[in-house]
Amino acid sequence: LEDEQRERIRKIKDEEREKVTAEMEAWKMKQRQEAEKTKAREREMMDEENKQRKPNQISMSRSANNKDIAKHGCQKRPDKHKQVILPAPRCSGNIKVHFTPRVFPTALRESRVAEEEEWLKKQAEARRACSTDIPELQDLKEEERNPDWLKEKGNKLFATGNYLAAVNAYNLAIQLNRNIPALYSNRAACHLKLRNLHKAIEDSSKATVANNAEARLKAHLRRGTAFCELELYTE
Repeated sequence: LEDEQRERIRKIKDEEREKVTAEMEAWKMKQRQEAEKTKAREREMMDEENKQRKPNQISMSRSANNKDIAKHGCQKRPDKHKQVILPAPRCSGNIKVHFTPRVFPTALRESRVAEEEEWLKKQAEARRACSTDIPELQDLKEEERNPDWLKEKGNKLFATGNYLAAVNAYNLAIQLNRNIPALYSNRAACHLKLRNLHKAIEDSSKATVANNAEARLKAHLRRGTAFCELELYTE
């Protein structure tokens, strides 16, 4: 009976997976078709604009010839074989704007630089005092003994697929500061990739933030994924 139930659940999972895959493929096909239609419309508009430019250029050249005829009193025959050279359409582009990174979310005009620098200095001293008790941090530079820096390092390692190294980076960051929920949420994502499902549940349970809906959603998704992989569907 248990084997039949498991087989039924597996079939349901496979059907849902195939359904989602088919929907994704249909959506991608629709997006490609819409993109092709948009490009075709842009080409038509560009061709129409070029067609409108040609008569204008010809009329302008004719009016200039007429002015010369009236001024000098001599008839100039227009060159029928002369081609009107039009400028090529300008290419579109994107301008990237890079803002100066700030620790505090307030605008610079509203900030109190002296107080902020004093607070950052105290935080650095507190991290320095804490890092002396952690042997793994002895090999790191002074600026690297920072939970935010370690968090970014872990994110980069996760993006490259080096999940074990990312877990180590998050571990060091948590030892420096245990009050950053994003560290637990990111480490839970690593544990999911490494199939450490119980650890993923533990970390995602610590990552729920009451006043941040997006972070709370990520934590619940990772926790639910771990329970689903363990076949604890009621959880």
